[in-house]
Amino acid sequence: MKTFTFLLVAGFCTARAFAQTTAPTPDIQIKTAVLAAPADKRDGAMVYGYSGNNELIVLRKGTNEYVCLADDPAQKGLNVSCYHKGLEPFMARGRELKKAGKTTAEIMKIREEEEKAGKWKMPKAPSSLFVYSAPDSSYNASTGAVKNGYLRYVVYIPYATAESTGLPLKPESPGMPWIMDPGTHRAHIMINPPAGK
Repeated sequence: MKTFTFLLVAGFCTARAFAQTTAPTPDIQIKTAVLAAPADKRDGAMVYGYSGNNELIVLRKGTNEYVCLADDPAQKGLNVSCYHKGLEPFMARGRELKKAGKTTAEIMKIREEEEKAGKWKMPKAPSSLFVYSAPDSSYNASTGAVKNGYLRYVVYIPYATAESTGLPLKPESPGMPWIMDPGTHRAHIMINPPAGK
């Protein structure tokens, strides 16, 4: 779960072992990025992806409330996400701080301080994030074909606690919702369906 938290905090821009040297074509990046979005939102979602120099750029402007991030070519396997546009200040700031070389702990601290100071704000309403992933063996970066992908869900509810929501601090059965980072600006409900479901 620590790895998943790190991905959220960093805005999915971590540097790990190189899976390939360049990003797939924009069409392939868009095709796979929107796999994380609800089916009826895919066509209108904004998509960030990677240039030939592996710089994060806008691949497609959106027409609805979703923002999607294409797979980082510097990471193994497939890991794409889509989130409500209200989370963009949070996500964008995480990407900026990660690019500036800040550690996970520094990113968490800086964003918490900035959000409380009003430099940017988390959404007041609950806001969704969807993450779709697959191992190298199940993902073809040349065609965008994915098999055995896994979709998990997050609902951000800033400053919520176990007491204010009635949610446990850890899941007690597969797929059970629980609250992570309670009492902070990044408090969120985690929903991890059992694999293969």
